[in-house]
Amino acid sequence: MAMVMGFLFQLAFKHPYPAHNKSAINWSLKSAVVGLGFGINATQALNSSKEGFILTIVGIASTLILGWLIGKLLKLNPKSSYLLSSGTAICGGSAIAAISPIIKAEERDISMALGTVFLLNSIALLIFPSIGHWLELSQAQFGTWAAIAIHDTSSVVGAATAYGEEALEIATTVKLARALWIIPLSLLTALFFGKGGKIKWPYFIFLFIAAMLLNSFIGLPENLSNGISYAAKRVLTATLFLVGAGLSIEKIKAAGWQALLLGIILWAFIAISSLMAILSF
Repeated sequence: MAMVMGFLFQLAFKHPYPAHNKSAINWSLKSAVVGLGFGINATQALNSSKEGFILTIVGIASTLILGWLIGKLLKLNPKSSYLLSSGTAICGGSAIAAISPIIKAEERDISMALGTVFLLNSIALLIFPSIGHWLELSQAQFGTWAAIAIHDTSSVVGAATAYGEEALEIATTVKLARALWIIPLSLLTALFFGKGGKIKWPYFIFLFIAAMLLNSFIGLPENLSNGISYAAKRVLTATLFLVGAGLSIEKIKAAGWQALLLGIILWAFIAISSLMAILSF
């Protein structure tokens, strides 16, 4: 609802500070994710989501290969195709932001990839909880599925929050483990493209892990850890409003049909294949 309200606000009044929206989303999301770590028990989350790590590795590799093949068939700009594949395989906008300076991507390529991923994220956030209830997925199953099949961390956490507390714990853990693959992908990209671009390290993920370990093994007063976790969820709600406010008809049109088609194919592939694998366990 927060995301839909943000989109409707943008349509009705236009965003008063569009130049600052991306930065606001970036910092509020990272703060919310770190705060959520104080409400997660590391042992329980890891024990409940072991299969998610295997699915993550298989999903990343297959998505990158499929994206390269379909991109060539659609005659899409190689940089746009690579950005889209990376964003779908790992963590949406964060992966695109990390990879784009390494391959010296043009602003047009970045906007196209972000616009496509952004639109599909928004759709996933709205429909995934309903699909999960329709299929009668358990909390663990939905958390794993959301973490693997949805691009951006904000949408993963948003969808999992709507499904339940256990789903949120598992989704956040698996999603951030998936996001850590930005590091090897960035190094391989720098080696493959040979551009020597600057790599953006996802430092906030390590802060999330530190918060989770602190809560799990050192211990904080329950009122404090619960208070931080509650505040983080409220910040996440505000972040989702900003996500909706940053979506516009112009951005959707600017993505282009080839990029949108590639994004949909990759998204459908990872969503369906990961769901089938989860249901088979």
